[in-house]
Amino acid sequence: MTDRLHLELESGYNLWASIYDEEQNPLITLEEPVVRGWIADPATLRVADVGCGTGRHSTWLAGAGALVDAYDCSAGMMAKAREKLAGAGVRFHEYKLPTPLPAVDDTFDVALLALVADHLEDLTTPLREIRRVVKPGGRVVVTVLHPAMNLLGVTARFTDPDSGREVRVRAFEHTFGDYVTAVLGAGLNIDEIVERNATAEIAQCVPRMEKYVGWPLLLAMCLRK
Repeated sequence: MTDRLHLELESGYNLWASIYDEEQNPLITLEEPVVRGWIADPATLRVADVGCGTGRHSTWLAGAGALVDAYDCSAGMMAKAREKLAGAGVRFHEYKLPTPLPAVDDTFDVALLALVADHLEDLTTPLREIRRVVKPGGRVVVTVLHPAMNLLGVTARFTDPDSGREVRVRAFEHTFGDYVTAVLGAGLNIDEIVERNATAEIAQCVPRMEKYVGWPLLLAMCLRK
C-alpha cells in the first residue's frame, strides 16, 4: 500500500509551498496558455487572483500592467508569492473561500480561480461571492483538474521531499455537471469551456504527463457576469 498522508487545505499547501514552483506539474503546463489566451491584454485591468498560491498568475499579470489583488489561505504559499512580487504593487489578502471577499461590489474587471475549485465542497456560494466583486460584463476564469481524473483516483498531490511520502490535499470529486450547475446557479454566463488532454508531445518535456496521455487533464471555463 502507498505510504500516503492526507492533509487539510492550509496545512497541505503550507507543506507543498517549498517545492511547488520547482515541480513539473503537467496540469499547470496545460493551464497557463489557456488563461493567458483569455486574459490576453491585462494592462490596466483590475484583477482578483483568488487562491493565488505562489503567485504564478499574479506575477505575469502584474508584469503586464494589471492591478492585482491576490488572495490565499496558505501562509506558506503567500510567503512565496510576496517574495516573488516584492515591489510589484500586488495587494495581498489572507483569505479563505467561501467567506466574503474583502472587496466592494463591482470592483474587478477579471477574477481568476485557478486550480482551486476541486478543494471546495460547495461550489455555488464561492462563485456567487466572486461574481459579486466583478464588474458587470467582467470575466471570471476558472480552471480545475478535469473531473475525468476522478476515475483514475487522481487528486491534488505531491511528494514530501523530506519524508518521501505522497501527500494528498483534501479535495472533492465534483463532476463536469457539478461545475456547470454551480456556475449557472451563481448567476454567471458561460462564454467558453475548454478541455485539454495530456499529449505525447508535451509528455516529452513533462515526463509526469506520460501516464495520462489521452486523458482529459484540464477543465477551464471563461465566464461572464
